[in-house]
Amino acid sequence: MGGQYRITGDKYPRLRRPKRRRRLVLAVVASTTALGLAGWGTLQLIDVFTGDDQAAAAGPKADCSARVSPSPTPAKAGGKPESYPAPGKITVNVLNATPRSGLAKDTAEELKKRGFRIGNVGNATKEYDKKVKGTALLLGAKAAEDTALPVLNTQLAGARLKTDGRKKATEVDLVIGTGFKALSKQKDADAALAELTRPKPTPTPTKTC
Repeated sequence: MGGQYRITGDKYPRLRRPKRRRRLVLAVVASTTALGLAGWGTLQLIDVFTGDDQAAAAGPKADCSARVSPSPTPAKAGGKPESYPAPGKITVNVLNATPRSGLAKDTAEELKKRGFRIGNVGNATKEYDKKVKGTALLLGAKAAEDTALPVLNTQLAGARLKTDGRKKATEVDLVIGTGFKALSKQKDADAALAELTRPKPTPTPTKTC
């Protein structure tokens, strides 16, 4: 062959792949990679935002099930608020188990001023005479354990409560012990009685949402 394309010598030109095709392949690969990364990033963003929304939506429901509100209920000492009789409905037998004379009479007079009904006044029986070491022993029927006895107990500090076999719940004994000095002050006794009979709020579950 002659002219412009004439081959001379013993070397031949090397045939190379066109550069345009190589660039096209690289562009396709780069585009695919970029699209994949963009899609993955979008999914991550969606998870972040929707996850917070779901947590916020779930929060009030959890709080709703745990909320409580106070509702008034009577002070617990055996049941209903009417379980506590007024002092005027309680008959107290005042019995002296100490060597000090006149103690039962003075105590009975003070209890009468405070509204209690007074029954027998005198010395304690042999079973308790000089055997009550504390302030006093309050005796009553089993039914008085959560009724008349707690009411009488508000009038003095340190007394011990005990039940016996009697039937009448509104008649109780105050057996004065060797540690007795006097009844509680009137204002302190009134405060203790008011606290005993006051309705107290107790938490009860309520739906608020």
